[in-house]
Amino acid sequence: MSTDTDANTERFDSGLQPERTELAWRRTALTIAVGSLVALRLLPAVLENALWVIPGCVGIIAAFVMWVLARRRFTGIRRTLVDEGRLPRGGAGAVTAMAIAVLAFGLFGLVVVAA
Repeated sequence: MSTDTDANTERFDSGLQPERTELAWRRTALTIAVGSLVALRLLPAVLENALWVIPGCVGIIAAFVMWVLARRRFTGIRRTLVDEGRLPRGGAGAVTAMAIAVLAFGLFGLVVVAA
């Protein structure tokens, strides 16, 4: 006979889907951090202006925030799956924030190229 705890853990795979999603967000954050470090190193030297440090710093901060939010979301989803056996609603905030960040960086790039 199965207990209530056994029934909850059988409703979903053992956390693989949320873990894969968190790992994907980690890879995205790591990619942004590396790109920002490269920008931090190259932009001021190539464009000969110290203000070009700002995009690199903003990117590093954004990557750190993404890393922390991905971990926090994974922990919350995992806890909800184990305790309640269902996925929590929501999640559009992270996608929206990422889309806004990409749009902002794209517009910034267009301004730089046009100038």
